Amino acid sequence: MTRPAPALLAFVKMHGAGNDFAVVDARERAVCLSPPRLRALADRRTGIGWDQFVVLHASRRADAMMRIYNPDGTEAGACGNATRCVAALLGQDRVLVETVAGVLPCERLGDLIRVDMGPPALGWRDVPLARECDTLHLALPGDPAALSMGNPHATVFVDDPASATPEVAGPALEQDPLFADRANIGFAQVLSPDRIRLRVWERGAGLTLACGSGACAALVNAHRRGLAGRSAELLLDGGTLHVEWRVSDGHVLMTGPSVTTFQGVVDLSTYPQ
Repeated sequence: MTRPAPALLAFVKMHGAGNDFAVVDARERAVCLSPPRLRALADRRTGIGWDQFVVLHASRRADAMMRIYNPDGTEAGACGNATRCVAALLGQDRVLVETVAGVLPCERLGDLIRVDMGPPALGWRDVPLARECDTLHLALPGDPAALSMGNPHATVFVDDPASATPEVAGPALEQDPLFADRANIGFAQVLSPDRIRLRVWERGAGLTLACGSGACAALVNAHRRGLAGRSAELLLDGGTLHVEWRVSDGHVLMTGPSVTTFQGVVDLSTYPQ
């Protein structure tokens, strides 16, 4: 009896400040993975393991279009660190990356990659919230501030992110009914007007070493609260990102490292369909 050929899928493993991704190029070969298969592949013991799974598609508006999937199989609207990794992978000094949240320009700055995340959306419908609220002060534990960076974020300002137990408080806030599409929850300590310590509980992924869009949200919300300037270093568990909320056009620029750790091939036939 002839055994069927394995369904092999090539991927590149990358990370930005510890926020890690498996990137698949589907610009010439279609890749469609079901939520059960994504969940199985995301397992760090029996699969590839990642914070997000990134699939590259051909784009008429940009150099490539990327779709982003969480370990629980749900799709994310934006990911700043993944965008920077894709820009590095494409290998050009200036790159346009299309996401479901819009086209994001990226630029190489020496060893770092900067991505223009666009302007934050500050209205309650933009986040989105389930009802009209002041997004600068939500009536939730910790008095978080909310906005959208192409995906929903809430920032809680704390005295010490290490003792704020984001792995406990994060899931409860992520799932609060006020967040119509759940939310990423950041726990930020403003060390000075230009330095912020941050830990982020990501919806669909849990506590990660870094979250680029969460770093953008933390800087913007800190400035809105009068706690920081328009530019700061964001100190995350996996590294440092620089974020600027530009005065001229209101866009948020995020700069940081991008690292390729390895390339691999996985046999999809060994995982659920």
